[in-house]
Amino acid sequence: YARQVVDTLASPSMQGRGYVNEGDRTAAKYIADEFKKAGLKSFKSTYYQKFSFAINTFPGEVSLQAGSRKLVPGTEFLVGSSSGFISGEYELLWLDKSTAGDKKKLKKLLKQKNEQKIVVVDTAGIQDAFKKAQSWIGKAAGVIHIREKLTWDMSQAISKQFSFEVIRGALAASDKKAAVKIQCKYIPDYTSQNVIGYVEGSQHADSFIVFTAHYDHLGKMGPDVYFPGANDNASGIAMLLSLARHYAKPGNKPRYSIAFIAFSAEEVGLLGSQYFVSNPCFPLKRIKFLVNMDILGTGDEGITVVNATVFDSQFKQLQKLNAQGSYLKEIKPRGKAAISDHYFFTYNGVPSFFIYTLGGIKAYHDVYDKRETLPLTEFEDLFILLTEFTSYIESY
Repeated sequence: YARQVVDTLASPSMQGRGYVNEGDRTAAKYIADEFKKAGLKSFKSTYYQKFSFAINTFPGEVSLQAGSRKLVPGTEFLVGSSSGFISGEYELLWLDKSTAGDKKKLKKLLKQKNEQKIVVVDTAGIQDAFKKAQSWIGKAAGVIHIREKLTWDMSQAISKQFSFEVIRGALAASDKKAAVKIQCKYIPDYTSQNVIGYVEGSQHADSFIVFTAHYDHLGKMGPDVYFPGANDNASGIAMLLSLARHYAKPGNKPRYSIAFIAFSAEEVGLLGSQYFVSNPCFPLKRIKFLVNMDILGTGDEGITVVNATVFDSQFKQLQKLNAQGSYLKEIKPRGKAAISDHYFFTYNGVPSFFIYTLGGIKAYHDVYDKRETLPLTEFEDLFILLTEFTSYIESY
């Protein structure tokens, strides 16, 4: 079942679960349908909790050409997520070891006017020069950053300066001009939705154990490139739905109610969980414990538990259960970190963990985070461990 969920959510039909072609809404409907099939209850008339936010998207053409060579979107370049609508040919000014390797060269470079040009930044071996050149770089029409790995993100604003990330080797120092085209669409009030269901407890119906995972990802960049987000976070949703199906079965009915929340807009800045915490479907003080799951597709090296040092007794019990069952190689502790949807719950006094797997594939926020290469190495063992941990939480 987990493989089926990952394969579906990371498929091209989900549009990268972002905000081009309503990918987020397609994914939300799939999750809501799975909740319904499992028999989960909803707090309101539907499973949806709608909220709005600003987002910059790239539904149209995004291209970068140096000479006669068109760079390949996704694998050779990414557009900066705060880039605006632009089209034109620009002269390239290189800020690298050959042009800024010593003070004399750097001084000469920084005297050049760059307001109508693109600065190509290759920081290898020139970190100090790069720091000194910040204000000069900021004046350029655009910036190209040379990277060892391409990593995308999302932006809620459009900056004055457009930018690209380009993989090392895709541009040559001999390239003196580049033709760029960026067709963005800024949406000031996009409406997305959290998807929320629950299984009612047999003894403590008004108290909750909560499982959360974000379903959104980075969507599309241009008409042809989509970010599958198999590990981040189709894998977490696969666990959320697997647990929902498990506890919805009459033989597994929990004593405490268990809520299952699939958040949107995590990649935009934890917006879905922030909205929920400000507009909860049930009082936050009624949450006995919350487990947030993000990036659960591997596990070769075990898992990390954020907030382990904050909720020490629960963490020690999790380690004890793991040792007894010989499930995962290691459970590493980590302190507080504002890096996923547990954060606003923790900030508001809700006992919570954020769990992510370690080892295996390195794909992250790129076009390589695909369903075909996601192993789900320790998924079953982690599922069993989470059900045993839930039983422990119910017992105290």
